[in-house]
Amino acid sequence: MTPADHPEPTPTTTDAQIVELTDAARELIRRLRSTHGPLMFHQSGGCCDGSAPMCYPEGEFRTGGSDVLLASLAVEGVDERVPFWMSTSQYELWRHTRLIVDVVEGRGSGFSLEAPEGVRFLIRSRLI
Repeated sequence: MTPADHPEPTPTTTDAQIVELTDAARELIRRLRSTHGPLMFHQSGGCCDGSAPMCYPEGEFRTGGSDVLLASLAVEGVDERVPFWMSTSQYELWRHTRLIVDVVEGRGSGFSLEAPEGVRFLIRSRLI
């Protein structure tokens, strides 16, 4: 995919200063939601240099005191907001960054819901 395949993301929530979604990410979230029900994201520093957020059925990944809720993403066509969590240690490294959730070809983690689709979520970032 080329940069032209990834137009500038448009803000999706009031949390847009922190987390944004590209059109490709919104479309994949809608597809995954229709198959798996309500969703959530968690980003940790343990995989892919922390650039691959994992998508789970909401509540399947247990969050706790070592996690930060960065955003509650509104996606057109999805009834509920999609929470985006990050481990506190990862947040300390990325806190001055706008996170842009995108989709690229290729298989990611076997634990993330999009793995069987032949694509994976990926974080692109910009300093704020």
